[in-house]
Amino acid sequence: MGSETTVVLVHGAFADAASWGPVTERLLAAGHRVVAPPVFNRSLSEDAAYIRSFVEQIEGPVLLAGHSYGGAVITVAGVADNVVGLVFVSGYVLEVGESLGQLQGGFPDSDLAANLVYAPYPIAGGEPGTDVSVDIDAFPEVFAAGLDKTKARVLAVSQRPLSAVAFGEAATAAAWKTKPGWGIVSSADRTINPEVERFGYQRAGLRSVVEIDAPHLVMQTNPDEVAAVITGALAELG
Repeated sequence: MGSETTVVLVHGAFADAASWGPVTERLLAAGHRVVAPPVFNRSLSEDAAYIRSFVEQIEGPVLLAGHSYGGAVITVAGVADNVVGLVFVSGYVLEVGESLGQLQGGFPDSDLAANLVYAPYPIAGGEPGTDVSVDIDAFPEVFAAGLDKTKARVLAVSQRPLSAVAFGEAATAAAWKTKPGWGIVSSADRTINPEVERFGYQRAGLRSVVEIDAPHLVMQTNPDEVAAVITGALAELG
């Protein structure tokens, strides 16, 4: 594949790789190499191990971009040797030994907390797990605010749940300690308290942080601005 930097777009919980669609279109149109793999949302360790393996099979440097829970995933997976930078989009930036629940617990709850639904799912040879999803009726306003109502309803019924264990699992690595990073805060976010994003970015000492007056799915509502941050990071990396 050569030495050109590949942009790997990592989606978050309650969404899939299509959530990056408008940004993917813009990056491809600009001539960048882009891939948007699935995240299975089973546990932080499993998801990070999968993304790391995916990245390590790419020849040449990789810029990882993670949205929401995907930020936690790239925090761990980003220690792969060929990862040269990290872009956090409305994302969680964890410290080693810290979980999503611990990071969120230091700030007032967002609107998401009161609109979660819990359901069992089978695990071969073990006790059932618990899937967490967003209430379908609340999804358009809490998770997909700012989107066309019809599209938001479609996303609501096709969301990818997150296993409950992911909330309590501690990060085993923090790639931002050794890799340069960039961040986007969605200041109108109702899914993650924007203060969680700001705190994580500041603690990580990211090279730059952009505040966008946008909801959680900023890649859908403001794709030009998100793509600009990613292309700016590529330019800085050379």
